[in-house]
Amino acid sequence: MKIYTVGGAVRDQLLGLPIKDRDYVVVGATPEDMLRQGFRPVGKDFPVFLHPQTQEEYALARTERKTAPGYRGFVFHTAPDVTLEDDLVRRDLTINAIAMAEDGSLTDPFGGVADIENKVFRHVSGAFGEDPVRILRLARFAARYDAFTVAPATMDLMRRMVADGEVDALVAERVWQEVAKGLMESHPSRMLTVLQECGALARIMGEITVSARLLQVIDHAAAQGVDLPVRFAALMLHMRKDAIEQLSERLRVPNECRELAVMAARELDNINGALDLSAEAIVSLCERCDGLRKPQRYAQLLQAVACDGLVTGDFAPAARLQGGLDAARAVNAGALAQGCTDPKRIPEVIHAARVAAVAAFLAQA
Repeated sequence: MKIYTVGGAVRDQLLGLPIKDRDYVVVGATPEDMLRQGFRPVGKDFPVFLHPQTQEEYALARTERKTAPGYRGFVFHTAPDVTLEDDLVRRDLTINAIAMAEDGSLTDPFGGVADIENKVFRHVSGAFGEDPVRILRLARFAARYDAFTVAPATMDLMRRMVADGEVDALVAERVWQEVAKGLMESHPSRMLTVLQECGALARIMGEITVSARLLQVIDHAAAQGVDLPVRFAALMLHMRKDAIEQLSERLRVPNECRELAVMAARELDNINGALDLSAEAIVSLCERCDGLRKPQRYAQLLQAVACDGLVTGDFAPAARLQGGLDAARAVNAGALAQGCTDPKRIPEVIHAARVAAVAAFLAQA
């Protein structure tokens, strides 16, 4: 039985980057061998085991055979006679198909080290074309390793996969999972351009029109370190509400992302024009956006619009609107409600008090 470190850990070590997770492949072993050594089985489709001390994942070397469209249609085979090269050939990119033995020596049958040095994404074999998730993964890697280019043959293969309908077989949850990860990388614009170049963007997110400005905005959002809902809202900011809702429903985008995106697109002009808004208009915006109950989401809303303006420092409209919200939230609505003799007038009384508080804030600003 031999154990090798594989995949991202080897790739990132060769790139001189921090290693987040380590994956291991075990050659020459059976599930019974692993159990005897105290490993705990967790794999459903093929044997994967957790190390008894470190809880890291160890997978038996395996081969795979495609049996149906999409990324779920595979049958896996594990046995002691499956070689390391048999296991590596099923991997997506050459840079992910390098194995490191316990003594540090490398097994690199497909030229992954050279592709790392030359900063090229290249598919290992024709098996890449059997799994449409690999298109999404490559696009996500492009967002992380922005200096890498896609090998022409690999781009051609991805285009054929799109033309053959492989991308159409992807399930919504997996598409969103990969897109969300790509948005959280340092250069998410690369994900969009790779997906556009191979034709996959039109199939999975056809509502998005890629422009130089949009690419700038989404990379600016990444540079500001904002969270996923803000990045998604920045991506959707100039789209119609129905298009945002349509895309979000199809990809099953989480509510926090969808709601912020719809709100930001709706309020874009109001926020950008905040320096000219009256106290009444500011309070109405706060109430319309539920900022009084959800101040954190309100702050995200302002962040998304600031990203659209490529703002790196203070954003004057945001400062005015955030200060207005703080003033409105400082009003003791409960006390006003208790002191109101006509219950029907309570909303009106509270609203008026908030407007007065915001007006006082604006007078001092």
